[in-house]
Amino acid sequence: MDKRFKRTLVTGALPYANGPVHIGHLAGVYVPADIYVRYLRLRGEDVLYVCGSDEHGVPITIKAKKQGVSPQDIVDKYHKIIRDSFSGLGINFDIYSRTTSEVHEKTASEFFRKLYENGKFITKETEQYYDEESGTFLADRYIVGTCPKCGNPDAYGDQCEKCGSTLSPEELGNPRSSLSGGRLVKKNTTHWYLPLDEYEPWLREWILENHKEWKTNVYGQCKSWLDGGLQPRAVSRDLDWGIPLPVEGTEGKVMYVWFDAPIGYISNTRELLPESWEKWWKSDDTRIVNFIGKDNIVFHCIVFPSMCRAEGGYVLTDNVPANEFLNLEGDKISTSKEWAIWLQDYLKDFPGQEDVLRYVLCANAPETKDNDFTWKDFQARNNNELVAVFGNFVNRAVVLTQKYFGGAVPGNPKPADIDAETLARIPECRRAMESYLETFHFREALKEAMDMARIGNKYISDTEPWKTAKTDMDRTASILYTSLQICADLAVAFEPFLPFSAEKLRNILRVGIDAGRDYRAGEGSPTVNFYKDGEGRALHTGSPESGEDRPVLTWEMLGAPELLSPGHRLGEAVLLFSKIEDSVIEAQTARLDEIRRKHSGTPQKAECTFEEFGKMDIRTATVLEAERVPKTDKLLKLTIDTGFDRRTIVSGIAEQYSPEEMVGKQICILANLKPRVIKGIESRGMILMAKQQDGRMRFVTPHESVSDGAEIS
Repeated sequence: MDKRFKRTLVTGALPYANGPVHIGHLAGVYVPADIYVRYLRLRGEDVLYVCGSDEHGVPITIKAKKQGVSPQDIVDKYHKIIRDSFSGLGINFDIYSRTTSEVHEKTASEFFRKLYENGKFITKETEQYYDEESGTFLADRYIVGTCPKCGNPDAYGDQCEKCGSTLSPEELGNPRSSLSGGRLVKKNTTHWYLPLDEYEPWLREWILENHKEWKTNVYGQCKSWLDGGLQPRAVSRDLDWGIPLPVEGTEGKVMYVWFDAPIGYISNTRELLPESWEKWWKSDDTRIVNFIGKDNIVFHCIVFPSMCRAEGGYVLTDNVPANEFLNLEGDKISTSKEWAIWLQDYLKDFPGQEDVLRYVLCANAPETKDNDFTWKDFQARNNNELVAVFGNFVNRAVVLTQKYFGGAVPGNPKPADIDAETLARIPECRRAMESYLETFHFREALKEAMDMARIGNKYISDTEPWKTAKTDMDRTASILYTSLQICADLAVAFEPFLPFSAEKLRNILRVGIDAGRDYRAGEGSPTVNFYKDGEGRALHTGSPESGEDRPVLTWEMLGAPELLSPGHRLGEAVLLFSKIEDSVIEAQTARLDEIRRKHSGTPQKAECTFEEFGKMDIRTATVLEAERVPKTDKLLKLTIDTGFDRRTIVSGIAEQYSPEEMVGKQICILANLKPRVIKGIESRGMILMAKQQDGRMRFVTPHESVSDGAEIS
């Protein structure tokens, strides 16, 4: 850590409490943040990890209305589900609180009041839709009407869920209230705004000049926002669910959820450490790191820093390592379409395999671009990497030690060059891991940890101690001594990534680990039961009454020449990982297939007249020549015979059809589409294709062979 800082405060984006956590949330935010925190703790650094449920806002009130319950009922339900799911996956928050807590309301109110009293807000009077029947101003989501794009009569004021278009209430036809069903009127209302435009010069210097080390996706999005020009952003809403504005004359108004939510990081810290929270937020020697998804970059890099700048008493974020999105089986995760893998379901379906999900999500982390989760890849990584490499190596080393040396670490009477060379590679992996972890490249850091397991697995396969035991027990002892040292290295290296498996391995080896402090048990309390000498160095773990004395491993010991001393007794050999059978994966893919079928229908487009349809000239044609368009992955250049001319069409089908497959194929085209130049090639027409449920495109072709140029009507 930078020597300017004495402590690190890590925050995880507050999950919205209107639904459970899915794998996209985990890959984007919570698994990488947990890895980073565990690493810092292993390094002995002073670190705090805070998070909590975001429990205000319109979507929660909509869900409550649909279910006939109160908003508090909704957030109580999902707060527990989210909290328990995180715990089940080993996400190791020091505190997981909520924005409906008393501490949060007090903290957010103090924050708002200070900005209000110091004149940091501006006021604006605007016209907004008002429901006279229910006597309330309506948020965009409570306004429904006819979508101007597809004709859906039940589009929301911010989005049409049928065609996906982003909308504003003013664009809707026949706008009405979703609360009462009645027509709406417009009334004047006053709101308070944070003038982001006033902070734009400062933000340009703070981000674009002083934080060029931020990830390119974060830096680039910030630059785009700043280049586009910032505008004042409302900090209040007309709503009855939220934190009331703490000033006179604002009845019926609450803080906008985007304003109160990031203050949750502060209030959660205050709740955990009521006497010392300010050193984590108001001391220049504190480093703050916000882990978020890319959809939250603007709030954490533009809005929240401006809020803190306006308040004047808080330190600013040092880094915001935002990830991109994780897709599922080739499609964007969608909670409204049920297209997700929920953490609570995974924990139920895969008991004892928490680390498999952590491993796969880190190995496929969308760190620089959107990535994809598939059940087949999940199975392959478990069976081919965790089971066949990591688990296989540890099991062979421990079982052979028990067989030939009674479960005690043998001495090293006959070392060979390969032993020293093998052990020398571990510190190299450690140094690479540290470099990657400290720059938020967790996927590459995991590869280095897995390379340690590969080094061990190859070493024991090459030296074959089961064979040397027949003729040379000294050599066998040396091989197993070396193998067990690598096992101990793995017990440390995998602690940030696979905490359950690392703990299981430490129990097999009968060692402990110094994992830093746990503030949930009181500031400064240890995470594990270990004893220290007068200078604070860990000595051993275990209860004095039990008579068990386990050596303690630390991050600094990773790669040291002797972590397990000769004569140290091992525990029982158990499998770290188990193979996942095809039937298990087939059950999961079948569930997704059913969901895909349920939501596979493409929304019908807006009606057109017969005259409008009659303008389209649809003809049959035959492909004469086909070739790939240079420097593209998706485009084919097709020369076709329409029966009345030869022409070129450029089509984005190269990922599904080769040029060879296209030659001689009879197709249907929209012949009178206005020509368009694509990659320097004039394309005249469009091929008609149908999108299948599996996402593949199929040609619309005549059932029987017909002459080219036949008109389709």
